[in-house]
Amino acid sequence: MNISVAIMAAGLGTRMKSSMPKVLHTISGFEMLYHIIKEAKCISDDVHVILFHQAELIKEKMSHYFNDVHFIIQDHQNFPGTGGAIMGVEPKYDKLLVLNGDMPLLQAKDMQNFTHFQAEIVMSAFTCKEPFGYGRVIMDSDNRVKKIIEEKDANALEKETKTVNAGVYLFQTSFLKENLPKLTNHNVQKEYYITDLVSLSNDVKAILVEEDTFMGVNSKYHLSIAETLLQERIKKNFMEKGVVMRLPQTIYIEADVVIEGECILENGVSLLKGTKLVNTHIKTNSVIEKSTIKNSSIGPMARVRPDSVIEDSHIGNFVEIKKSTLKGVKAGHLSYLGDACIDEGTNIGCGTITCNYDGKAKYQTIIGKNVFVGSDTQLVAPVTISDDVIIASGTTVTKNIPKGALAINREPLKIVENFFYKFFGSQK
Repeated sequence: MNISVAIMAAGLGTRMKSSMPKVLHTISGFEMLYHIIKEAKCISDDVHVILFHQAELIKEKMSHYFNDVHFIIQDHQNFPGTGGAIMGVEPKYDKLLVLNGDMPLLQAKDMQNFTHFQAEIVMSAFTCKEPFGYGRVIMDSDNRVKKIIEEKDANALEKETKTVNAGVYLFQTSFLKENLPKLTNHNVQKEYYITDLVSLSNDVKAILVEEDTFMGVNSKYHLSIAETLLQERIKKNFMEKGVVMRLPQTIYIEADVVIEGECILENGVSLLKGTKLVNTHIKTNSVIEKSTIKNSSIGPMARVRPDSVIEDSHIGNFVEIKKSTLKGVKAGHLSYLGDACIDEGTNIGCGTITCNYDGKAKYQTIIGKNVFVGSDTQLVAPVTISDDVIIASGTTVTKNIPKGALAINREPLKIVENFFYKFFGSQK
């Protein structure tokens, strides 16, 4: 689409009460600014992000995700304010959509709606029950904007208007080139306001939008509201595609998670960024991080840590998997499997631990097919266990085990008769 986008992310965000820039606070696993850049790139190949406060930090973070975004440092000393922010933008196309970096719920389809109207300026407005603090949008019956007036400047009649400015604008680039130089900072804040451009045009159209979608995040409380709304959107999308969720309000899914086929998510499940599920059942209170799970059941109360691949397996309660590949494996309960590669037909007994860390480095455990690992076993990596092996309960494995062998290193049981009475000094 032939449209340029400018995202304003230069503000201090003081109401967040944080040393972190406002636009870097996260919802559903990603920074607020990430969400809006990602959606903007769906409609434009000319995206500009305007920075000032902690600009280098924000640029560094966003550059991990996007390598074709234009970052602009606002000349805040000479041209402060929202109007000053867009003075440094040089749009590639004849229309410029201006967004705010603290609107993480905006989607590409919402942005495209602005292009359906022809005017020098198309601006967003919504109707709210409690308009206190918002700039009022005064319109005629055709939604032509007559003026925007701030709360402090509105008279009693204007304050009764419940249509307020949502802060997103589509400008004709030619209009901006002609009128941006006309902006002044003759106001209490000594700033250049983007809203003043409205008064310089006789061709301003307002489109009514939904408050929930266009909400700006200005505090930790607002952040929690945006998180809830985005989670509802994510989960609704998956459920409409066939995913079963038990008590979905208790489930947490981050924004890039992929779920395919027939999956079941029980209450309390958390699916973190980088996770992919295919035809899988995740049971109550399990956590999956940056892993791929196919045709398996996980939990309840299991944890799969990053870079794991699990296929055709059953992982039970209180089992932790980390950076491991399991195919056709059963690990029913109370085990830790880290830096392991385990093949099909293998059973991992209760209390099994891969001892993968010596205090300096991590080492791998390789387990072949049809291996039976008894309970309370320690596998001291690096170690390889071949196919068709039995490891007796209570064994500590410190060397490779050949195919078809039994591994056992238990001490013979010793029984000392009447020791109880000798120790405690009494006898029946």
